Amino acid sequence: MHDTRSPAELLKAAADGDRLAWDELESRFGPRMWAVARACGLNEADAADVVQGSWLRLLENMHTIRDPASVGAWLATTARREALSLIRREPIGPASFEVAFDPDPASAVLEADGGRSLWQWVSGLKEPCRTLLQLVATDLGNQQMALRLGIPLGSVGPTRARCLEKLRILLSKQETAQ
Repeated sequence: MHDTRSPAELLKAAADGDRLAWDELESRFGPRMWAVARACGLNEADAADVVQGSWLRLLENMHTIRDPASVGAWLATTARREALSLIRREPIGPASFEVAFDPDPASAVLEADGGRSLWQWVSGLKEPCRTLLQLVATDLGNQQMALRLGIPLGSVGPTRARCLEKLRILLSKQETAQ
């Protein structure tokens, strides 16, 4: 069952000790945080540290967030800052830096805009597709996805294929309309 409370309501409830509200925040915004960390070029272990650190920052700052309705954006920004901080602390060779970051600002803007557009389309899908595609972005294994979605392990692959096809159809309709 999907929790219909707003992000601001969830944040307040989580701050008051509501574990279900915290779980819902994690379900809604965790995949985006993972995607942000991985987009910064981090491996799975470092991305996990970044996501965990971001949740810790939320726990430390949940009473002082200026715009609780934008907690999702706050978490994504925090994950990006945590990832960049980790990258600055870790020695990175020039080749890996070039792969992780495009030096062309125009390309970076277009890529970011395309990413936002894609996630808008994904968020418009019905369940379980919306959550499944968010989990795919987090690089979880099929077994973990099956547990999170409450579906049999053997259904993850076929369900993912159907969801990706639905997304492809929506995107192709948009391209045709333009």
